[in-house]
Amino acid sequence: MKVELRIDPACAEPTVTITAPCMTGEVESLMRALAGDAARRLTGFRSGEAELLDPADISRVYASGGKVYAVTPRGQFELRMRLYEAERQLAGGPFARISNAELVNLDNVRSFDLRLSGTILVRLRDGDTTYVSRRYVAQVKKTLGLGGERK
Repeated sequence: MKVELRIDPACAEPTVTITAPCMTGEVESLMRALAGDAARRLTGFRSGEAELLDPADISRVYASGGKVYAVTPRGQFELRMRLYEAERQLAGGPFARISNAELVNLDNVRSFDLRLSGTILVRLRDGDTTYVSRRYVAQVKKTLGLGGERK
């Protein structure tokens, strides 16, 4: 990767332009880093204490019983926000909505089992499993680059 810096006293604020032949994982990671992933940290609550949660550590975010939770290797944390607010804060990252009540971090997915009729079984790296609801199957397949293929 080529990096170039130009100092211009007339410039009002720093501007970064990325020029690439196509979108790659490296370009995506660079964009996320430049966009300030640190600002996207979520605050999770457990046992009366608040902890900052790095989105990369979150395997899934789900709503249950009127509350929203984030699951990390350190355990489950309550988020004091609605699911759509968490989704908005995590936008631009590797999170995908798989149902009305759940988001998953695609970087923490071990596999997708497409053999089930009408849904997709999601196996996470931490051993948890969840399902893509019928309503979101087409959207998740598109995200995975599967389009309308049938096997």
